[in-house]
Amino acid sequence: MKTDVQIQEDVLAELKWDSRLEVTDVGVEVHKGVVTLTGTVNTYLKRIAAQEAAHRVHGVLDVANDIAVKLPGTGAPTDTEIAQAARQSLVWDVLVPEEQIQTTVSDGWVTLKGEVDRWSQHEDAERVIRHLKGVRGITNLIKVRGPHIEAVRVRDVIEDALERRADREADRIGIAVSNGTVSLTGTVRSWMEKRAVLGAAEHAPGVQAVEDHLTVNPYS
Repeated sequence: MKTDVQIQEDVLAELKWDSRLEVTDVGVEVHKGVVTLTGTVNTYLKRIAAQEAAHRVHGVLDVANDIAVKLPGTGAPTDTEIAQAARQSLVWDVLVPEEQIQTTVSDGWVTLKGEVDRWSQHEDAERVIRHLKGVRGITNLIKVRGPHIEAVRVRDVIEDALERRADREADRIGIAVSNGTVSLTGTVRSWMEKRAVLGAAEHAPGVQAVEDHLTVNPYS
């Protein structure tokens, strides 16, 4: 098993390797495999990029992202400009039903509302916005109104997808379905495996929300 010092060194190296980041902007602390990121960056995308970089490191169990987004004092887009850019981004992304989504921008913080057919569209809408200049954060209030299907059918679809994508047998992951909400529990070996499990749930028809209670333990 890696020590916390080794994990810290590897996370710093991963941050340095990611071209979206300047490693000097981000501080890294590690305690029993849990990484805490601190510091200040000038875009929301960099904040998310640092989080993703930390998760890619072998031995990292969880990440606490305490990085602040501070926009430049001059030249930052206005809320109106951010709102206009958000609308154009939603229009241009073929995975997002933009006519069903509304945005509100206040001091660089974007709130998304509306209704979509799948949980994956809920996630795609947020992904589109996080890349925009001037965005300080996102609150995603989009609801999923997808077709209702029986819980057992949702579980079957997810388990089939896990067998295709994840490194671990599907029966090692706990899947509970209630009123369209899927709750995932259990332990996975890597962040990539965790993303595979979440992706399987997000794209299943009838899923209206996904609760992630998975833990990452490469030594399990």
